[in-house]
Amino acid sequence: MKKKHASAADIVACRDLLRCGSRSFYAASFLLPQRFRDPAMALYAFCRIADDAIDCVGDDPVLQAEALAMLHDRLDRIYDGRPIDDPADRALADVVVDFAMPKRLLEALLEGFEWDAEGRRYEDISGVYSYSARVAGTVGAMMAALMGARSEELVARACDLGVAMQITNICRDVGEDARNGRLYLPRDWMREAGIDPDVWLEKPVFNDALAAVIRRMLETADRLYQRSDAGIAGLPMGCRAGINAARYLYAEIGRQVERQGLDSISQRAVVPPQRKLQLLAPILGKAMLPSRSVADSVLEETRFLVDAVVAETPQPESKPASSGVSGNRVMWVLELFEQMEERERAVSLR
Repeated sequence: MKKKHASAADIVACRDLLRCGSRSFYAASFLLPQRFRDPAMALYAFCRIADDAIDCVGDDPVLQAEALAMLHDRLDRIYDGRPIDDPADRALADVVVDFAMPKRLLEALLEGFEWDAEGRRYEDISGVYSYSARVAGTVGAMMAALMGARSEELVARACDLGVAMQITNICRDVGEDARNGRLYLPRDWMREAGIDPDVWLEKPVFNDALAAVIRRMLETADRLYQRSDAGIAGLPMGCRAGINAARYLYAEIGRQVERQGLDSISQRAVVPPQRKLQLLAPILGKAMLPSRSVADSVLEETRFLVDAVVAETPQPESKPASSGVSGNRVMWVLELFEQMEERERAVSLR
């Protein structure tokens, strides 16, 4: 048996980090069965630290490069079994061993941060998929690995869900991103709609042409949400309610964008609490559906993530006991989304 790096105090420190600095991640962890909760905390804590390390240096390319180099060094030490003297690093060092967490997933997450730092342009939907695979598909793949859903089909569907959520984010934040000089809509789609992306970025305005691009993006996300359903049905029963709730509530952000006339320039879509409550019944119902075969192929832009998880899948020892679907967990999801909205409003007011 390998020596553990993290102490109970390290796990508490990870919880405190998320409770104070990322309440949405902290709340999300309570949607998981107990055996997955602390490992998820460790993963989320390191992701939070990495994100903060890039954000705190601003737009200075030299400082951004130094921050990324530091993060890669920390990741190397974690996988070498020599984590630095930090609770999150020690906790993650245990997770990568206990759950055979592929290093490529965390490297890809750092690549996504690097793409943001360098201001990468996304000419087509494949480019958007590639970016989304790194900043969100990685999280789906990590959670699938954590929960033991490591077949090619299930990991592919977890990546689909992450990419779908990121595309929803992009559609919701078009105006906010543009005002920060960022554009994640496919530039060729904008040109097809009669919009010069660079000219538009200088003065972001909402019009019918932009609405058509946003609608096309939401339709793309919806197809990926539908693909992810089979993967959610293949998760351990105790995990389905929380993941399924996240899927439907996040997709509902897209519906809210539509209800607001597809205008995400002058306003930011927020799903009303009463609408979230209306979704509880279908969320619980979907969580009870039996698993089914997965016919969809792997999204090519996420294939490297899927291959990484499958290649490092350990031989099964014993299956954890399944727990029932808990209405309390679904309520946690509702509170999670409330906290996410509070956090996002606070950030927008800075």
